[in-house]
Amino acid sequence: MTEPSPRQGPLTHIRVLDMGRIMAAPWATQMLADLGAEVIKIERPESGDDTRSWGPPFLADRDGKPTGEAGYYLSVNRGKQSVAVDIATPEGQKIIRELAERADVVIENFKAGALARYGLDSTSLRAIKPDLIYCSVTGFGQDGPRRDQAAYDFAIQAMGGLMSVTGERDDLPGGGPQKVGVPVIDLFTGMYAAVAILAALNRRATTGQGETIDLAMLDVAAALLSNQAMNHLVSGRTPQRGGNRHPNIQPQDVFSCADGRIVLAVGNDSQFARLCAILEMPDLAADPRFATNAARVDANAALTLLLRQAFGGLDRSALLARLDAAGVPAAPINSVTDALADPQIVHRGMVRSLSHPLAGMVPQIVSPMRFADAPLRFERAPPLLGQDTADILAQLGYDGEQCAALARRNVI
Repeated sequence: MTEPSPRQGPLTHIRVLDMGRIMAAPWATQMLADLGAEVIKIERPESGDDTRSWGPPFLADRDGKPTGEAGYYLSVNRGKQSVAVDIATPEGQKIIRELAERADVVIENFKAGALARYGLDSTSLRAIKPDLIYCSVTGFGQDGPRRDQAAYDFAIQAMGGLMSVTGERDDLPGGGPQKVGVPVIDLFTGMYAAVAILAALNRRATTGQGETIDLAMLDVAAALLSNQAMNHLVSGRTPQRGGNRHPNIQPQDVFSCADGRIVLAVGNDSQFARLCAILEMPDLAADPRFATNAARVDANAALTLLLRQAFGGLDRSALLARLDAAGVPAAPINSVTDALADPQIVHRGMVRSLSHPLAGMVPQIVSPMRFADAPLRFERAPPLLGQDTADILAQLGYDGEQCAALARRNVI
């Protein structure tokens, strides 16, 4: 398929061969595509990426009928070209090697060692193209006692400790471990992959050397424990679930007003004093139990009880307006619908629609990255399965007869 217009952004000189599936690797390559890179997505003939069928919901066509393109797939594959190739066949492996020779980056998320039997691992492809950046994304990495285990985001959230600090305390209503409402390990693994790839490309620009990147979801989960992990390492205590309460800064929690809930995120003593003034409780700021953040953390239960009583009879909108005017961080708890309709999100153009061959248009949440001198362009919708196979093979020198023969043998 011909590009609708020239690619734009800081990575227009980069070609990426995307052998990723599901979420983590495709999230990384969607970011690279947003930044202007040419991304060629390799998929299984007939079935394609698993997420194509992870619905409902499915995108509706012009007649309102489901297209078979799941929202899950549509969330991570914008800006790419789709090539259907069976990599288990010698002919398919040859195509992948030819594409890798023309690529700057290869990213894949097969099990450790799985691609070596096809001659498509880092060692094999970098022998063909030594300056290639090859990024492997797995659940547990290329070595270690768990290297051969399969992994999904939910399991890694549990194993990596995140669920132990997410959710309400067991002794309170609704208590128990909770996963984060989006596949946060997948998304952050994709983010780390993109950062690592960009760092390797920058190094290659000065040294001419390629790189092999080994990125593990469990490693990412450990890194994301951040302040909770450091709290444990410096204190020896195991962090516990505390609902919405912050373990180190108070008051930070959810509070109920007369007509709805808000999040309060006080970050320092002066903000706390201004909060107390708004609540007409100035003595609270001078109370030795609450005068400093450390004291408020220690006396969190007593402080929270007092604040809940104060918030209970207040109008939410009026209170939020006063807190905003005073510079006290607070926010309503929006639904996804409310969040996407927020005037700031609308102003920033975060939700856009792209032309789609079946649906006419498909909505997208676009990249939050803004460049003054190399602005991003969002024009290529997530591709249909194999949408670009013929065009890409033609670029490799395959004629119509050769492509037809490969199709008859179910290679493409």
